[in-house]
Amino acid sequence: MFRWLLVIFLSLLLINWVSPLMGRLGFGKLPGDFRFKLFGREWFIPLTTTVLLSVVAALIAKLV
Repeated sequence: MFRWLLVIFLSLLLINWVSPLMGRLGFGKLPGDFRFKLFGREWFIPLTTTVLLSVVAALIAKLV
């Protein structure tokens, strides 16, 4: 149980650290990435970015 909490925490920390860099590279602004306001809060759903990064990760995994 503790190991999974640690993995989730480290993953969220890594995502939080990499997000500004990815934004500067243009990820998160692709067609299919949805950004909208609901209940006074801005929501972001990066569908295209997720698919693109999944394909890149699969290609890297296949090559290694």
